[in-house]
Amino acid sequence: MALLDLLGRRWALRILWELRDGDSLTFRDLQARSGNISSSVLNDRLRELREAGIVSSPPPGGYQLTPAGHALLRALEPLDAWAKGWSARPADPSETERS
Repeated sequence: MALLDLLGRRWALRILWELRDGDSLTFRDLQARSGNISSSVLNDRLRELREAGIVSSPPPGGYQLTPAGHALLRALEPLDAWAKGWSARPADPSETERS
């Protein structure tokens, strides 16, 4: 699966976001932090992210980002900055034209 296809799948980016601090989180922790994600979808996404080398599941348990996962989040920082600016724009596009 191509990386952009994986990242476009429902909940994939949310899982990465929840793992961003570097702490190892259990399945239940991730599920609680991710709101309404079902166990089966979370399990599928974690499997896909592990297969892509973005997330690892080191002993004794839990999930964390791999070095590649951390690098991916750093690469997404400009997109996050753009999204924050986009969300702060006026609701009416004509407002931007007047400024």
